[in-house]
Amino acid sequence: MGPPDHPQHDKGYKLVLSKESVFLELLNNFVAADWVQNIDPKSLTRLDKSYILPDFLEKEADLVYRATIKGEDVFFYVLLELQSTVDFQMPYRLLEYLNGIWRDVLKNSAPNEVTKKDYKLPNIVPLVLYNRPGKWTACGSFKERLHASELFGNYQVDFKYFLLQVSEYTKEQLLASCSLIGLIFFLDQTPNWELTLPRLSEIASVTEKFDQPTFELLTIWLWQMTPEEAKADVAEILKQANPKEAKKMYSNFTEAIRRKFEEALLVGETKGKYEGKLEDAQRMLDENLPEDLIMRITGLTQEQINELKAEHSERQ
Repeated sequence: MGPPDHPQHDKGYKLVLSKESVFLELLNNFVAADWVQNIDPKSLTRLDKSYILPDFLEKEADLVYRATIKGEDVFFYVLLELQSTVDFQMPYRLLEYLNGIWRDVLKNSAPNEVTKKDYKLPNIVPLVLYNRPGKWTACGSFKERLHASELFGNYQVDFKYFLLQVSEYTKEQLLASCSLIGLIFFLDQTPNWELTLPRLSEIASVTEKFDQPTFELLTIWLWQMTPEEAKADVAEILKQANPKEAKKMYSNFTEAIRRKFEEALLVGETKGKYEGKLEDAQRMLDENLPEDLIMRITGLTQEQINELKAEHSERQ
């Protein structure tokens, strides 16, 4: 049972974190900063705009939020880094994205306000969510990517970003958060479905206390992570799920996924055996053995032998 591919992760995380309540959970539980407690929850708004560069459209996704902290506007730029390898140019890429936000702010501000002496750009807090296995080893600040940065102190461009590395959180920390995003991190820490499925039973006692909308977000994430070949088998299970019957839903979901993988394995084995018969038959044809003998040995029909001969002739 292999891991979900990157596009599925992209859609799953972006869908869940597009909900203001879940994003606020992310900040409250996984961003260690005093100012988090001062965010006005009612002011938190997701902006429907992306700043991803064309070269990285297939490798990452982003979210932009706006909020007020003690009456001041603040932007949050969240980069969902879904690549399998660390990009060491991350600080530079973030700088480009942040500049894109500031350009938008200036473009949409009244000209007479921008020219005032006391006009200030809003602060932007960059966050990078990294969910791939292995440790994040890119620089944590911009100046670390500059030559001779030790010479110029404060007289150079610099900023840091918050790194949210899914693999670094402990099981105890994630379950204790009792948050949707914490439980998703917990499920996402495993490299394949064989290890993910047992974890569903471990989150049941927490998700039973979720309200229906929050629980539905979890089922949406599970749906996005489900392999395409198994989606038809779990669709009804997830559609009818409710938090009070979480244990039953997880059990049915697990059984459906495992059954589908077993079927796929059986189909693969059957296909392998059939292809083996074709290879054996072709070798016998090459040796000019009688076709009736080949059919008795391999179990292939005359029609299958004829198709094999036709394909062999086309390749000649």
